[in-house]
Amino acid sequence: MWFAYVLTILFVVTGIFWVLDKVVFAPKRRQAAEAIRAQMKGGYGDAVHAALVRPLWLEYTAGLFGVVAFVFILRSFLYEPFRIPSSSMSPTLYTGDFILVNKYVYGLRLPIGNHVVMSIGNPQRGDIMVFQYPLNKNQNYIKRVIGIPGDVVRYENKKLTVNGKAYQYQAAIDGSIPADGHPANSRANEMGERNHDVLIVDNKPPVDDRQFDYLQMTEGLQGKPACTYFPNGVGFECTVPQGQYFMMGDNRDNSTDSRYWGFVPDENIVGRASAVWLHWDNIPSPSGLSFNRFQSLEGK
Repeated sequence: MWFAYVLTILFVVTGIFWVLDKVVFAPKRRQAAEAIRAQMKGGYGDAVHAALVRPLWLEYTAGLFGVVAFVFILRSFLYEPFRIPSSSMSPTLYTGDFILVNKYVYGLRLPIGNHVVMSIGNPQRGDIMVFQYPLNKNQNYIKRVIGIPGDVVRYENKKLTVNGKAYQYQAAIDGSIPADGHPANSRANEMGERNHDVLIVDNKPPVDDRQFDYLQMTEGLQGKPACTYFPNGVGFECTVPQGQYFMMGDNRDNSTDSRYWGFVPDENIVGRASAVWLHWDNIPSPSGLSFNRFQSLEGK
């Protein structure tokens, strides 16, 4: 978030000096050069050149506007790079993956305040979405869209249904090890036209007491009239409110998501993950740098 503020300030400041240079300073430099030509009959080349050159302070303000504007527009409205910091989206995304996030697919938003200035599209079930963490907007999270406005999401004994339709799981890979070291199965998950894998720890309870207390889990959703909670912490059923989304990580038993802190409002949306372009485990050591993970995330 801080980088967005810094980039916006640089864009505004360099832009102001660029305009001042075009409107005020550059014409004055040209007038000075013409005056030198008028006063000198010959041999005035160096003097004219010196009169036309921008001063150093202006070169480092107005002169940088083109580069700053390019980065500002690209990062604020088109694509922004992110690094995956945890295993909550395994096996789709791994810790150390660098991804590109499409910033315009859900609408053009102001870099400060995140307000929509041009509506283009809305998140769909199965999208891998980056958003501002509802409890701290300075943090960006990445999860999969499970429920869109109006959907009924039910999670009971690790069984997930949306609008009464259960996800169809098929064991794909055995023996995957999530972040906490528990053996897990990677299972193919079908959501509409999207197929993706999720990690399920078969011998792990729906709510892991070692990671989260059940009260912590329901605290994010508690008090919302659209939610019903089942006894003994086995799950809940919620109707997703208008303008909000229910998010879950693909690493189901090792993900802090909407089950714990509630829905994601539309104003927190950053964009949709579109591609993995780099994997780097041990920053800044080059030993963990790899391009083998390069892949599109569209449709995954």
